Amino acid sequence: MNKKKLTSLSKSVRRDIMKMAFDAQASHIGSSFSIVEILVVLYELILQHNPKKPANPDRDRLIISKGHACMAPYALLSRLGYFKKELLKEYAKNGSILMSHVSSEVPGIEFSTGSLGHGLPVGLGMALFAKNHNKKWRTFVLLSDGELNEGSNWEAFMMAGHLKMDNLIVIVDNNKIQAMGLAKDIINIEPLEEKFKAFDWEVARVEDGHDFQKIYDKLQNLLLKKSAKPKILIMDTIKGKGVSFMENEVFWHYHSPDKDEYERALKELN
Repeated sequence: MNKKKLTSLSKSVRRDIMKMAFDAQASHIGSSFSIVEILVVLYELILQHNPKKPANPDRDRLIISKGHACMAPYALLSRLGYFKKELLKEYAKNGSILMSHVSSEVPGIEFSTGSLGHGLPVGLGMALFAKNHNKKWRTFVLLSDGELNEGSNWEAFMMAGHLKMDNLIVIVDNNKIQAMGLAKDIINIEPLEEKFKAFDWEVARVEDGHDFQKIYDKLQNLLLKKSAKPKILIMDTIKGKGVSFMENEVFWHYHSPDKDEYERALKELN
């Protein structure tokens, strides 16, 4: 693992996110920042994928169910060569394929999401197709902790455990903040590990969801488990990670940066 390379890539992605948000006067910076290291580890070290052949039938599938955090995958996919980086300038503009929630029109994006609670049911369907047709590719789904308020997720968790979907891997971005406040104050979803085990999933947790080595090790251990169960990794992350005045602040779920905030953020990220 080249941590220097992964760190540099993560900082570049965060700078791209800040520029997109400032230029478009868009929100969801905090939600995008919390998943940067997760995505970097997935694309650099875990997923079977090819930027030159984004529709390769043997690729692993990754669904970004927390679709509002679209700036993070857009920035990373452009850096990996899925599309030209200049396209980021069109983010959230009328007519752009880079919509303000993830869109499958973008090369490398598997499924359009926006309304929460849809990604996992669709991912379960993809995984079921792969299993029934003896395909070797895997399905990964990235959920937010606030999204676990949606009942459709729990139906899918229950069904996946029952069907023994060992080719389905879920990652929970557990940044503990959602749109209007702390997740524990809106609907307390803990204890997560015990709940997922009761639904017959293999469960692991990373207490620092921004540590490349810990993310990789825990994910690899899950993937290598000789078990028929679906797998879930809970990532304890920091909303707004990377910019001190954004970290753990509900404000940065919806707030768009002004010029001073943008320049302060870039100074830290540089």
